[in-house]
Parts: sequence; structure tokens; C-alpha cells
Amino acid sequence: MNKVWLITGANRGIGAEIVKAALAAGDYVVAASRHPETAADTFGRTSHLTALRLDVTSEADVQRTVQQVIDQHGRLDVVVNNAGYPLLGALETTTDAEVRRQFDTNVFGLLNVTRAVLPHLRRQRAGHILNISSMQGVIGAPASSSYSGSKFAVEGLTESLQQEVQPLGIRVTLVEPGTFRTELLSNKSLRKAPAVLPDYAPTVGQTLHYVDHLSGQQPGDPQRLAAAIVRLTDEAEPPLRFLAGSDAVQAVTQALRQRLAEAEQWHALSVSTDFPT
Repeated sequence: MNKVWLITGANRGIGAEIVKAALAAGDYVVAASRHPETAADTFGRTSHLTALRLDVTSEADVQRTVQQVIDQHGRLDVVVNNAGYPLLGALETTTDAEVRRQFDTNVFGLLNVTRAVLPHLRRQRAGHILNISSMQGVIGAPASSSYSGSKFAVEGLTESLQQEVQPLGIRVTLVEPGTFRTELLSNKSLRKAPAVLPDYAPTVGQTLHYVDHLSGQQPGDPQRLAAAIVRLTDEAEPPLRFLAGSDAVQAVTQALRQRLAEAEQWHALSVSTDFPT
């Protein structure tokens, strides 16, 4: 049976590639974004595609969109929470308003969509939620305190969600991409905090310089990532976490080894905080 997908942030980047891959698999796709008018040019015209306008930061807007999907198709099989953007800059110079906008989209927008679809997935006793995180949802980096913070939040809430809904037949997967050759680092998506203070030049400044020269050189192929995500939805037991890209695998594996080594180094002091037995 062909699946019914709801994909947010579907008008470009990884979201758009997932739309194309799902359509190529013969599935039905509701592509939700702030600019659905570009869907025909991006994906062509097909009865398997519905493009809807959606602002994930509006709970009412999300509820309305999810109900449209159910009214049209009678069910919902795959939900991809892809809407989001990176904000880069030193924590000290990033404003409260900038951080709140980052979390409103990357975290609370994802929560709005997830809460809206769960009653339908529970009733079906089936469905697959895929939350697009990042390797920076596992490891932090200079200049990415806000972005990493939002993705760390996505990681924690998704891991807890998976344990809550697994007995109900609902599958949950975190997709943790490395750097993929999309528009994520272009001016269309990337936002930067104010100029770097001299004291942060060796850390934040170096990261921003690297990012400025990375766009168009990323090792990850978004079409291959989209194909992998479609494959994950066919798995009876998909992973909770899926690292995407060789750079993500290398960086996260190294970070996890360092974390374990640090835990072992401080083990005696850590366990000394228990009441004596």
C-alpha cells in the first residue's frame, strides 16, 4: 500500500529531495512549507502531491494542516519534521530574540507538528515520525550554541517520545546529517549573529570562515540521503538514531569515544556523590 507522507520545510534542500524520493516510490506526499506556490516548478504536477502553506510556529496552522491531510487521505503514515534553519555566532553576541526565533522553529515548531499528528497515529496504531536533527545535535561546536542547543533539545525529546509511543506501534527516528550540499549554508537559510569579537576570532571566527568556504563543497549528497530516508520507512525496526554522511559518522564516533573516556576518567569522583552504603 502506498504511504501518505507529511513533510515540513518541503520547498527546498533535504525536504525537497525527500518529497521527490517519496513520489518516485509511488507514495502520496503532502509538501508543507511557507512557499507552496513553488511546488509545481520543483516537483511537477502529479495527483500524488499536495502542496500546502504551513508555518510550523503557529499551532493553529499546524492543526489545520494535519486535519487537511486526514480529510484528504484518511490516514497518515510518515511524518518528516524537516523545517528548521541554522543560526551561527558567539553565544555572548547572540540576542535573546534570535535564540527564541531559532527555538520557535527548530524545537517548538517540531513539537507543534508532532503533537498534532500523534492522536491520528495512535488511533491507527501505526506510523513513523522522522525528526531531522544534525550531527550538531550530538556534538557542539564554536559558533553553533543556538543551533546545537535547538538540535540537542530535539534529540532529547525524540528519544523520550520513542519510548512513549513504541508500544503503540509508532516508530520514531532521529536523522543526524553531517554537511550536505544543499542551500542550508546560503543566505536563503543561514543566519548569523553580529560581527565576531576579537577574543572569539580563533574559535567562532574560524568556524564562520570555514562555513563561508564550505557551501557547495559539502560531501553529502542530498538525493542519496532522501533515498536512505525512504528506505528507513520500509524497515520493520528502524533505528532511533541514523547518522547520515561520512563526516557525521567520523565526528560523532570520535565524540562518543571521548565522552566515554571522560566518564571513565572521573568515575571514582562521580560515584562518590552517592550516600555511603
